[in-house]
Amino acid sequence: MESVAVIGGGSWATALVKIISENKFSVSWWFRKEADVDHVLKYQHNDRYLSGVTLNLSYVQPSTNLPQVIQQATWVILAVPAAFIESVLANLPPTIFTGKYVVSAIKGMIPVKNCLVTEYMQATFGVLMQQQCVIAGPCHAEEVALEKQSYLSIGSLDLQLAERFCVLLRNRYVRASPLDDIYGIEYCAVMKNIIALACGIAHGLNYGDNFQAVMVSNAMLEIEAFLQAIYPRPRNLSGSAYLGDLLVTAYSQFSRNRTFGNMVGRGYSVKSAQFEMNMIAEGYYAVKIIHELNKKLRVKMPITAAAYNILYERISPPVEIAILKDKFQ
Repeated sequence: MESVAVIGGGSWATALVKIISENKFSVSWWFRKEADVDHVLKYQHNDRYLSGVTLNLSYVQPSTNLPQVIQQATWVILAVPAAFIESVLANLPPTIFTGKYVVSAIKGMIPVKNCLVTEYMQATFGVLMQQQCVIAGPCHAEEVALEKQSYLSIGSLDLQLAERFCVLLRNRYVRASPLDDIYGIEYCAVMKNIIALACGIAHGLNYGDNFQAVMVSNAMLEIEAFLQAIYPRPRNLSGSAYLGDLLVTAYSQFSRNRTFGNMVGRGYSVKSAQFEMNMIAEGYYAVKIIHELNKKLRVKMPITAAAYNILYERISPPVEIAILKDKFQ
C-alpha cells in the first residue's frame, strides 16, 4: 500500500492532503508549529489555509517530527516555498530519502544556488532524478478545495513512476497525466510565476485585457526561447502543463504572483506587498534567479528583464512597463 508524506502546511499542501487522503491513502503531514498540529487533530481542518476543507483523520496524521514523517512514507511531497526548503531539510541525515520517491510541488527555485528543487535534492540527498516527480498545473489549491474540475501533469524521467503517482491523485474532480519532460515542466512553472507577476503589475497600472493578452502571448515566446537554451528538446508548449499553467496563473483571482504584482503596480513597495499578503509569491525570487542564469544564456527576455528592473533595480513600474509595451507587436 502506498503511503505519502507531505512537507508543508500551506494551501497547496492542504489541497494535496485532501486529494490523497480522500483516495484512502495514508498521509503523514508535517507542520512547523505544534499549534497547527493540535488544531488539525481537534478540528479536522487547517486553520490557516483552506480552512473549509474537512480532513479524515483516519488517513491523515499531522506531526512536527519531520524525520518520522519521512521515514514512514513511500512518497515524500515537498510543498514548502523554495526559499525555505534548505532550512526545513537542513538537519536531516543525508540518507533519509534512500528508497523514497520525492515529488516536488514547489513552483520555484533554490535562491543563491540558482538550481531546481529536483537538482537540489539530487545533489544534497542523493535522490536520483529517476526517483523524482514534479507536479504541474493548471491547478489552484482554492479550486481543489471547492472540488472544481482540475488537471495536473506529473513530470518524471520515468513515465511509469509518474503514472504510479497519478493514481494517488485521480478522482472525480482531478485528472492527472504523466509527462517525461521533468526539466521543462519545472522551469516553465518557475517562468509562469514571473509572467503572472508582470501581468499583475500591468493590471495594477490599469493596463487592460488587450495588453495582458499580448503580454501572455509574448511570454510564451520568451519561455520557449529560455527552455530551448537551458534544456533543449522537442516539446509542445501549447499543452496544459505549459500554456495552461501559465494562463491560470496569469489570469486567476487566486494567483498570489498576480496579486503581488498588482500591489506593486498600484504603488506598494516590495516589502509592504509581502507583508500585506502574508504568503510567498515565488515569482519574486524566481525573477532574480532567472535573471542570473540568463547572464550566461543571453536569451532575449524583455518581460523577465522588466520585472527584474522593477523589483530589484527599483525602476518605476509605470516607466518600465511603458518601455516594455513598445517591445511587443
